[in-house]
Order: sequence, then structure tokens, then C-alpha cells
Amino acid sequence: MAETADDLSTPLGQETVLKKRRRLRLPFSATQAIAALIGLFLLAFLGFAIFNDNPFGGEPGARVAIRQTAPAEKSAMAPAGVQAPVVKSAAEMAKQADPAGKRTITIIDGSSGARHDVVVSGDAPDKVESEAAPALMAGVDQRLLEKSRYGMIPVAADGLKPFTAYAGGTEADRARAARMPSIAIVIGGLGVGAAKTSDAIMKLPPAVTLAFTPYGSDPGKLVERARAQRHEVLLQIPMEPFDYPDNDPGPQTLLTTLSPEQNLDRLFWHLSRFQGYAGIANFMGARFVVTDPAMQPIVREAARRGLGYLDDGSAPRSVASALAESQAMPFARADFSIDAVPTSVEIDRALAKLESLARERGTAVGIASALPISIERIAAWTRSLESRGILLVPLTTAMLKSKSS
Repeated sequence: MAETADDLSTPLGQETVLKKRRRLRLPFSATQAIAALIGLFLLAFLGFAIFNDNPFGGEPGARVAIRQTAPAEKSAMAPAGVQAPVVKSAAEMAKQADPAGKRTITIIDGSSGARHDVVVSGDAPDKVESEAAPALMAGVDQRLLEKSRYGMIPVAADGLKPFTAYAGGTEADRARAARMPSIAIVIGGLGVGAAKTSDAIMKLPPAVTLAFTPYGSDPGKLVERARAQRHEVLLQIPMEPFDYPDNDPGPQTLLTTLSPEQNLDRLFWHLSRFQGYAGIANFMGARFVVTDPAMQPIVREAARRGLGYLDDGSAPRSVASALAESQAMPFARADFSIDAVPTSVEIDRALAKLESLARERGTAVGIASALPISIERIAAWTRSLESRGILLVPLTTAMLKSKSS
């Protein structure tokens, strides 16, 4: 009936249009469902864009499987005519940078302040035992040698000591020294730099004592040459200075922070570098020589092996003198450095002061480095020394004279 009423009230000509509209009209519930789906899609898209942490989101991408390739394979894969890059380990690169395993250190003379750059073994202290032991030297008494893990080191045997066996001078010289003012001169820091060492050996009189460090390419040959020229020889032992390691005496330095066993092991390494020396001396060591617990084992061991000891005089509070006396060990202390100011005028003045001390006390000891000016002035001074009533003597003679007086 409703449809009939509508038909009756519909204007003529519009009946067909109205029927089409009724057929196209969607129910209200279906429209809401479509709108909800579109809204959910938009929310999901916005959420993905906001919360997904991908700076390349939206850009095209591809996944590629990468296989690790060995260096040998890389070389094989390189195109013809193109050299593949060589991959090296850190150890290989370090070895290439320093193929000989050596390092350069700056040694500063404790008495004169002179600096010397020295190339030495870069091995750590616990690796130096693998180095080849120094060859035995000519003119060395085999009875006064003892084998250590580093090589042969001096030892007292059969009532004979290295101090007496390798002392310079003669009995006649020692008898004269007992009656005359005497001066001993020690040139230190030798063995590092063959040219300056050779100058000291050849240009200075035999009565001048030469002290060698354990470093240098072949200190044994230089020591042999010095002994062939009748010079008395000492071994300088690197010891800890106050500003260590800024001031580094060199590998195997004796340190106050090490145990007595460790320092003795390092001492044996130094003792094995060459043979034929009458005693040892400190090389630098201002901190070490004033530290009684550190010095005691060293002095005791050196005395047991029949060596003398020279204190270079650079540390006023050194305990070396008291320790040497307790061991009945031949000992001397340098009165001062001759070339602390390395000029002709100051060196001549220091030598004149030594003469005054010798006349006053009977004996004086001076120490110097192998600077060309030092060698020149000392050599010139010695030529007329005896004419002034003073005798130049090896250090061992001065030690014996001081002990007897």
C-alpha cells in the first residue's frame, strides 16, 4: 500500500529515477564498517612509521650473504694485474717497523749530564737471557770465571780475586804511590760510541782507569783493546736515578722497586757482558745508592766475587761506603766531576783542585766523561804532573792506598 501511495504522489516522468535511487542506496551499517577499516589502516601505517627505528624506511633494500675470505683466497680472487691488499697482524707490523727488535734510549751521564743516544735490545728483562752470551775475552784468567744463565761472570777462586788479577800498574808503582801524593782519574760512559772510546784508550796514559757501560754493539772488543793498552777497566752498573723512567740508564737497570733476587739477576746480566774488570761502579743511580735495602745485596755479592767498588760521588747520602767497609771491600769515592762544566778553563781549574786535594790528603779521585775537550785537557795535564811531585795512578792503587792509610 505504501508503494502504491508513493506511486500516486510521484510526479509524472520521475518514477524510473526514484526506483534507481532506492536500488543504489547502501545500508548505514555497511558504510560505518568501511570507514572503520580505512581508519584502522591509517592508524597502523602511522604507528609503523613513527615507532619503527629504521632510518632507511621506505627505501628499496636487498639482503646479501657475505662470507669471510682468508688472505690467501683474497689474493687468488684479485683481478689479473691488480695486487690484492696484504693483511698484517699488529705484531707483524711492529716487527716491520723495527725488524731488529731494538730501541733507542737516551743515556744521561750522572756526573757530567752529557746525553748519548744508544741503540739497545728492545727485549723485556725476562727475555734477554735468550741473547747469545758474549764470547770469552783474551787475557782473562779462566779460574776467575763462573757460568751463569747469561754467560761467564767473575768470581774469586783459589785465594785470587779479579780486583788484584786485573789491577793496573805494578808493585813498584804502588810502592811509589805510598810515598807520594797520588791522583786517580776515571773516564766513564765508555763502550757507547766506538770513536770516543777509542780516543780515550789511545790518547790517555795507561794509568787512567776506563769505566765501561754494559751497552754498545760490542763492548768486549773495546775492553780488550783498552786492556791491551794497559788500562785498568771497571764495569758501570746502571742504577735507578730519582727521575726514573724519564731518565733511563738502560735495559736491566737495578731498581728500588724490585726484589733483591730480581736485582741480583739483573746484576748477573751486567756482569756477563764482558770480562777482565777489577771492580764495578754505579752508572747514574742517585735513588738506588741511597736506599740501603736495595744496595746491601749488590755490594755483598760484588764483594763476594772479589770486586772493588767506585762511588761516582753524585749522591751525597750514598750508603756504598759504609756497606763496602762492612764487607772489607776495596772502595773509593770520586771527589768531584772534572768536566761538570765542559770548557777548557773549568776543566783545568778542576784538575788544579785535584792536585790540591792530593797534596792535602795524600790521594784524590776525579771522574770525567769521554768528551773530546776532556780527553784533550786531561792528556795535556798528565804530561807534566809528575814534575810537580804528584803521581797519576790507576784507581785500584788509590783504593789500596786509602785502605792502608
